[in-house]
Amino acid sequence: MSSRFISPAETLPQHRGAEVGAFPGLHLDRLLDGLNGLISAEMLSLGGGGAKSSKPSFVSYVTPEEIKSEKEPPKKEKHPDLLPGEVIFCSADPVLKHTQDDLSQRGIFGTLLCTNFRVSFVSDETPLEEMTQHFKNKLYGENDIPLMCVDNIYGVYDEKKKLITKGMLRNKCPSKMIIHCKDLRIFQFCLTYTKEEDAKKIFQGIAHHCLEPKSLKCVFAFSYAVSRSPEVQRSQRTVLFDSKEDWTQEMKRTKANLRIVTENENFEFSMRLPKFFIIPAAVTDEDISKFPGKGLPVWCWSHHSGCAMFKASNLPVPQEDGLMQGYMDRMLHAVAHTHLYSLKVEDLSETLPTIQDIQQSYNKFKQFFLIDNSTDFWVSDVKWFSSLESTGWLDIIRQCLQKAVEVVECLEKENINVLIMEEEGTDLCCVISSLVQIMLDPHFRTLTGFQGLVQKEWVAGCHAFLDRCNHLYQKDKECQSPSPVFLLFLECVWQLVQQHSPAFQFSETYLTVLSDSIHVPIFSTFLFNSAYQRESTMKAEAQHLQRGPLNCPAVWDWSVQFDCKAQELFINPLYTDKLKQDKVVRKVPRAKHQRQLSLPSSAFKTPPKKGFFKDETESLKKMLRVKRISRWMASPESPAAATREFYEAWQRRPLDYHGLLLPCLDGPAMRLWMQRYLRWIPEVQILGGGSVAITSMLAELLSQVQDLRRELDLRSCWETEAESLQLRPGPLALTRTSFRLSSSFPFASNRNWTFKPAIPTSLLQSLMVTDKLASQEDEINEVISLV
Repeated sequence: MSSRFISPAETLPQHRGAEVGAFPGLHLDRLLDGLNGLISAEMLSLGGGGAKSSKPSFVSYVTPEEIKSEKEPPKKEKHPDLLPGEVIFCSADPVLKHTQDDLSQRGIFGTLLCTNFRVSFVSDETPLEEMTQHFKNKLYGENDIPLMCVDNIYGVYDEKKKLITKGMLRNKCPSKMIIHCKDLRIFQFCLTYTKEEDAKKIFQGIAHHCLEPKSLKCVFAFSYAVSRSPEVQRSQRTVLFDSKEDWTQEMKRTKANLRIVTENENFEFSMRLPKFFIIPAAVTDEDISKFPGKGLPVWCWSHHSGCAMFKASNLPVPQEDGLMQGYMDRMLHAVAHTHLYSLKVEDLSETLPTIQDIQQSYNKFKQFFLIDNSTDFWVSDVKWFSSLESTGWLDIIRQCLQKAVEVVECLEKENINVLIMEEEGTDLCCVISSLVQIMLDPHFRTLTGFQGLVQKEWVAGCHAFLDRCNHLYQKDKECQSPSPVFLLFLECVWQLVQQHSPAFQFSETYLTVLSDSIHVPIFSTFLFNSAYQRESTMKAEAQHLQRGPLNCPAVWDWSVQFDCKAQELFINPLYTDKLKQDKVVRKVPRAKHQRQLSLPSSAFKTPPKKGFFKDETESLKKMLRVKRISRWMASPESPAAATREFYEAWQRRPLDYHGLLLPCLDGPAMRLWMQRYLRWIPEVQILGGGSVAITSMLAELLSQVQDLRRELDLRSCWETEAESLQLRPGPLALTRTSFRLSSSFPFASNRNWTFKPAIPTSLLQSLMVTDKLASQEDEINEVISLV
């Protein structure tokens, strides 16, 4: 064992807890000699008038490595549990993660890392024992940000907040980095305590991998698919509509009499269309291949009366030779021939906001939920609702629901075919067609049915998820402009769910999780612009790696993200399956009151024989030839009045949650999706209150009913329990703990909030003195803190 002379300052911490057994191989006399030598050296240095001894008198028999290990254990490199294929790019330590309370500037120290999947913060603090987490994501934690989920990065320079752009990466490293996420979370990391080199490295690394344009092949989904265990199986309950059998089965379910196209299996006809799709039977093969997918009416859904809904993209500006006009006339003729030679056409680009308007409106809307501190929240609270309304986002949701009701009226009341069109046929067409099917078909209100609807209308329908969600941060002119079109659809569905909750098998938590999963770069569902891009990219990557098909999961395999207990929160406890006794009820005289899908038709009744009389048929054909096909919105007031009358007629009928559903479009009925937008703001959370308390009570009642039915069943039949009496499981884990949960459960933590909400003085006085809160001026400088 080597030894050297060390100073007394190095040995004092070691001697604090020294015992005889602490130094193996040393005798007690040697240890005492060493201590005596140390004392003598100290006395000489103190009593010698400051004279320095020429040679230290203490000899240590302990190596410096042993002393260091006893003083301070080696610091382990901290990092999160890495996923298959995940690689760490850079890291920095220590980094202070701030809370949203800007008055106390509280926070925790830890390590900040950037991988090819996420930005992750690992705390230095030992986690305290908390309640069992009911909703833990297996892929990323509460301090993790998937790279695709990063929206904007801000830097604080001399207490001024600046948006980070490409040209600022080489500038001075900011003292604080603020990350705004697409799921509306906010992270604040202080780099003051970090070494300058490490701080600059982590700042530039995060900004580069989150905001710089990248190639599709650099997305983490491909690394994950290569390294993922093949034993993990994808859920097969959801119909993916990637085979001929899926489309054939859907036609049989809706009793559609149309033609399925299989010639595009290798994308020979068009790269804009799916491998398999359905068109009117009157469309010829020549017309299919004439224009690559442009203007071709693609089937969406068929009504039980025989009429159907189609969608198509607009043709380019017609040329003088009339070739395109003739083609379009044949397409309209084919759609009209599907049922009673009737047709209504709607160009959504003329009646609904543009893609750019949707993007601009949402950009303004989301700013009211990206709040950096408590003071900003209370300042904006005075005119919060009027500010939200001024963004126009809620009005866009109302317009989409209004248009969907108009289409429902044509199919349900007038029993005529509908063709909806827009520029590409893959944005607002998907929104309206999906909403119409949810309102008319109860199958799409179940969990698996809704997922199949997204697959059919959005994934197989070639919605440009890659460009619209801006996954690659591309700014090329060839890419379509970013716009939250799919989120707009989920917003509309949420409005239906909160108005008619018992009609839906899935909960609002399911919709919120689905909106978050759009920006998780693992699933193939929301990663591509078309079926052709998905298949060609996956094949190219497999050939490049010289291996079989990549095992890239679909988002519908929820076991990849959550365990079975957490997935129970996706189920609505108020939902009940359609009773089998309904078939018997239809035979009794009161069957007319049990009608599931139809309202009385005031326009006309379907004749007993197929088709019109000969003269009426010829007249309709002549009307088509002279291009007098009826269009909506000829009068701006008539559709709204007719739709209002249609809604009131439906409202007077007995409510059937397994039948037709229509939304209320009045101003107060359009509500804010609070769970999604307010879940990360501590000031609005209610401990033991909110919707979670209602859900908990419903779950408790459901549990009691379930127990009573089991007991009754056991009394009547001791051998087996009848499966028909078992209700679908609800979030029973909440029944006895709702008083501890936040109103933002299951997304907010279970811990008790210790913040002190800062309320401006004038606002507090208004709350206690006068009701005219909006008329009071807000004194931002004077702040009072409530405990």
